[in-house]
Amino acid sequence: MKAIKKAIIPVAGLGTRFLPITKTIPKEMLPIVDKPNLLYIIEEAVSAGIEDIILIQGRNKNSIEDFFDVSYELEDQLVKKNKHDLLNKIKDLKNMCNIISIRQKQALGLGHAVFCAQPIIGDNPFALLLGDEIMYTDENTPTVTKQLITHSLDHNVSTVATMHVPAEDVYKYGIIKTDELSKTRFKVLDVVEKPNPEDSPSDLALPGRYVFESDIFSYLKNTKPGKNGEIQLTDAMVTLAKNNGLEAITFKGLRYDAGDKFGFLQANIEFALRHPEIKEQLKKYLIKKSKELI
Repeated sequence: MKAIKKAIIPVAGLGTRFLPITKTIPKEMLPIVDKPNLLYIIEEAVSAGIEDIILIQGRNKNSIEDFFDVSYELEDQLVKKNKHDLLNKIKDLKNMCNIISIRQKQALGLGHAVFCAQPIIGDNPFALLLGDEIMYTDENTPTVTKQLITHSLDHNVSTVATMHVPAEDVYKYGIIKTDELSKTRFKVLDVVEKPNPEDSPSDLALPGRYVFESDIFSYLKNTKPGKNGEIQLTDAMVTLAKNNGLEAITFKGLRYDAGDKFGFLQANIEFALRHPEIKEQLKKYLIKKSKELI
């Protein structure tokens, strides 16, 4: 497998679970403490050696592109006010990687969104990071994307991240059927999209991190639309698993579902508790508030 330098991040969703705020603000730009959640995902990818980020966008998402572009008026004011620390943060945004935007003209599912990036990806392997999923690893642990890339390169195989979930939650995820190769490594045999608990093949769920060889595009091209007329990535993954092989690993790290209101609030609280400027103040507040609630 070639070195993996490209990543796809689909950002075309409407964010209906966060209406009315997402009527005018893309859900990917909602803040987790002081950064939009999309920036956490891009930082994860860049830390794994990714150089080109391909954003699959829908209409009314121009603020995402603007965020990573030059902001002359703001930068000029920061220079005049001698706020160089803040200026460097702004400049770092546009220099951290190459941002490439592709318009998904029709909402035809995740598989279709991924396929839209094929002209840029070409025959290169790539990472896929879903925009609703925020991952946290401490400074001594590789990012989840880096863990996947390392496994894919070591074993020359497309690899997906998985996590164990309670039986009552399997209906929320794509669930994989596997042969266990070790406690943390699995051969993927099948993928079932949002099964009922009694029909679930395992408790291993897909939390939105993948590394694929470019052959996934040929399977996506031949995947017929399923539910709601959408092209499902999981259908192409099943074909990939049966033909070229697909593996899964459990990852080291924490995952937050930032597409869910509670998960979004949880991410804000826990990232704030790690933030050097406000963590002590927040700890005191939470301790005081917890006493009031008991």
